[in-house]
Amino acid sequence: MRRTAGLLVVLPMLVLAACSSSSPVKSGPSPAPTSSAPAVPSPVASASPMPTVSGDVGSKAVITLPPGQPSGQFVVSTVSEGEGATVNRGDWVTVNYTAKNWTTGKDVPSSYDAGSKPQLYQAGIGQLVPAFDQSVVGHKVGSRMLVVAPPAAAFGDQGNTQLGVGKGDTVVFVLDILEDVPQDSVVTGTVTPPPANLPQVKENGKAAPTITIPQGVPAPTDLQTSVLIKGDGKPVKSGQTVLVQYTGVLYSNGQQFDSSWNHGGAQALQIGTGSVIEGWDKGLVGQSVGSQVLLVVPPALGYKDQAQNGIPANSTLVFVIDILEAV
Repeated sequence: MRRTAGLLVVLPMLVLAACSSSSPVKSGPSPAPTSSAPAVPSPVASASPMPTVSGDVGSKAVITLPPGQPSGQFVVSTVSEGEGATVNRGDWVTVNYTAKNWTTGKDVPSSYDAGSKPQLYQAGIGQLVPAFDQSVVGHKVGSRMLVVAPPAAAFGDQGNTQLGVGKGDTVVFVLDILEDVPQDSVVTGTVTPPPANLPQVKENGKAAPTITIPQGVPAPTDLQTSVLIKGDGKPVKSGQTVLVQYTGVLYSNGQQFDSSWNHGGAQALQIGTGSVIEGWDKGLVGQSVGSQVLLVVPPALGYKDQAQNGIPANSTLVFVIDILEAV
């Protein structure tokens, strides 16, 4: 059963990015170590010996390994400091990365490789390996970070065969921080009210909007899309991961059945591939990042004759969706 974003579809890329061939990201960090894994050492700014990094931020880094064995310390070093917002714990961060296995001297797949994409994840909450999870917190968008990750901060005693990382290998990462989106983010801009025969929307700041169903107007039988705020970002493409705030109500009575605001804020999901209801796939692909979109989804593009939690069978659904990012 396809589930809407409103029922908390969270993409496996956040925890399984390097472990499944069906993942939307072809390479990336693995799940955070389990509780039985060795304790993660506290990060230090430098150690001896240290790799060096060359190349411009925004392009694949060149990592040069020094002679000798790694120190065993977890190193988080700023190669160059950006001028953007500071990443806080729980923020959604977009990161490009280059990596090299210090133990073998071989390159590890990079987000700059053909067919790959940046990693979108929540910083500092333990969903990814510490080399990603911890290293960006407190640093600014536009920064390039050099991370030397001993096994406890990388792939542990199990390694990651898909990435060519063996048991107990030390991995060197270079992380380029591209974007930072706090969980309570909303889109802003000039509002274009929807047509009078569609539900009306009242903004409530950093809280779920109020959606009012028009009286005496039958539910539409086709997908209705109204762009309330037109963003100036890139268009959303099929197969991307989108970061959204959303609220969903029933057309029949205006009752809210779910909202990202009830789950801590912005949520990430894959679009255009059947991971969510068809109304979302059809209504969001092609919209610009930074847009707020009203969708009225008929049952045929929603849950059809299958009831869901708080959603009766054959329900027409109404969503207001803020598109915060697409990767």
